[in-house]
Amino acid sequence: MLEQQLINALSLGSVYALFALGFTLVFGVLGVINLSHGTVFMLGAYAALQAVTRLNLPLSAALLVAFVFSGALGLAIDVLVLRPLRQRQAPHLIPMIATIGIAIFFNSATQGLFGAENLRFPSGLVPDQQLIWGDIQISVLEAGIVIFSFSLMAAMLMVMKKTQLGRALRAIAESPKAAALLGINVEGLFMLTSFIAAALGGIGGVLIALYSNAVFPLMGQPMLHKGIAVIILGGMGDIRGALVGGLFLGFAEVLAVAYIGSTMRDAIAFGLLFVVLLLRPQGLFGKVLERKA
Repeated sequence: MLEQQLINALSLGSVYALFALGFTLVFGVLGVINLSHGTVFMLGAYAALQAVTRLNLPLSAALLVAFVFSGALGLAIDVLVLRPLRQRQAPHLIPMIATIGIAIFFNSATQGLFGAENLRFPSGLVPDQQLIWGDIQISVLEAGIVIFSFSLMAAMLMVMKKTQLGRALRAIAESPKAAALLGINVEGLFMLTSFIAAALGGIGGVLIALYSNAVFPLMGQPMLHKGIAVIILGGMGDIRGALVGGLFLGFAEVLAVAYIGSTMRDAIAFGLLFVVLLLRPQGLFGKVLERKA
């Protein structure tokens, strides 16, 4: 049934958009493609799982733990790895390679600590009731994912468009040197951006772990690939593009699985990426960006 598949696609696309939002925020402000973002996504899910199973915290508190833990990890990556490279004016390729190393390290460490098998959140953590409208059913989890994801993304858009902080971040994205001359604390906002982006990634990890009922060390890798596809589809560094691209990819995947077959799921994602690169290299909302000053 098409309506039911659209509901399923909306929940999946919301998680993709949330993940891509943090990904594109780092690229837009720091000018870095952070390939450890998928690992932060995975570690956020593990942090929430440990909070639930070891500390017996409710899901709301576990989400907060994942937010803070993932944000702190993103901040540490910025301070210990990305900032020294910025100070040395390293070429853009070097931070990307460094984040690959970080991802490999944490993936291996997580597998060593928790094993490679799938872990699951305890049953009953989320109510299993179904909300029914006619022939359409949506679970409480799916409704929560959509509402929670859209709320976070709306808050992020409001901050970027309506606040002094958002204007400062957009000024840094245009030219860090010019922003510094205007008295903006560039390094402080770089660190804040890293924290928020990683925290959003960690929340996305918890939501997708609940949605798929699985937590495992390599769960961030396919999401990283999808995140790259989303930010290119929507436009590198554009928050609106992350939202639209994530939803578009979620709808394409779910409809492909429903009407073509599950083996075509990833082919759809990267087929879309290929088509966009051919027809509109800057993405749906993107434009050719150039660092100034």
